[in-house]
Amino acid sequence: MTARVAPLLAGLAILALAQPRAQELTLDEVLANAAAYVAEFEQQLSAIVAEETYVQRANNYIPRGALNGPARQALERRTLKADLLLVRPDDSGGWVQFRDVFEVDGRPVRDRAERLTRLFLDQSDAAGNQIARIIQESARYNIGDIQRTINVPVLPLMMLEHTNQRRFRFKRVDDPAKPTARERDRDLPDSPNFTVSTEVWVVSYEETRKPTLIQLAAGGDIKSKGRFWIEPGSGRVLMGELVAENADLRARINVSYQSEPLLGLFVPVEMRERYSSTRRATVVEGTATYDRFRRFQVKTDEEIGVPR
Repeated sequence: MTARVAPLLAGLAILALAQPRAQELTLDEVLANAAAYVAEFEQQLSAIVAEETYVQRANNYIPRGALNGPARQALERRTLKADLLLVRPDDSGGWVQFRDVFEVDGRPVRDRAERLTRLFLDQSDAAGNQIARIIQESARYNIGDIQRTINVPVLPLMMLEHTNQRRFRFKRVDDPAKPTARERDRDLPDSPNFTVSTEVWVVSYEETRKPTLIQLAAGGDIKSKGRFWIEPGSGRVLMGELVAENADLRARINVSYQSEPLLGLFVPVEMRERYSSTRRATVVEGTATYDRFRRFQVKTDEEIGVPR
């Protein structure tokens, strides 16, 4: 599964005006606050790099064959260490999250410098081709026989971008007066990071337009749905959920965002994912945690020598 990179509304700031009380806000107002927050969030995150510890587990189905014997399940496990950063290739108009893997199961990646040079310094490709290469490179060390490139923690927020909201049907599901209130915390990962102590609205979404934002690796649509835990006045997103499924394949990603005092903004702290295929009896799971957030700045120095 791959995700299209949509243009973002960069540079939007959340106005520092007195906000009405949460119960007086409408769903449209909360979604507008969230769209402004996501635009500012992605702009701020583009100057930050985080270290990711990413554990993947795969239970692959091996069919019966003449060479491999009877059908069986093959278990895989892999631990990745990576730097995670948000980049915008030249002339692309959109952001893409890049996973720069530097360690696989405790062993350093040998071709890291050459790989980064090819990705970011080779200007021969158009922006669209560069984005595709960055996405594929970010998935280079994935395990399991379910191909995926959507396993990055900012992906669920793409549904809240201003230009994408029209593609979805949104609904508040935590109103105690409505029967859907029981959906508030259903099926959340068993982790202390996936709890919310502040006042939030839980808003569900479901994709209604085609072509869908997420596409199957072999081509074709797969609709998205899920939930967001949103502070109504500020629009800040504390948790995001993404579910994409069809008759054979189901993908689920949950991300928790928490405050990082040194940076002054919310950042992803944990991502849980699960993919399952009915036809192949395959299950892939992953847990990623994030720390060592730091700001970075790219500088280009030129030295002009005196000709002989």
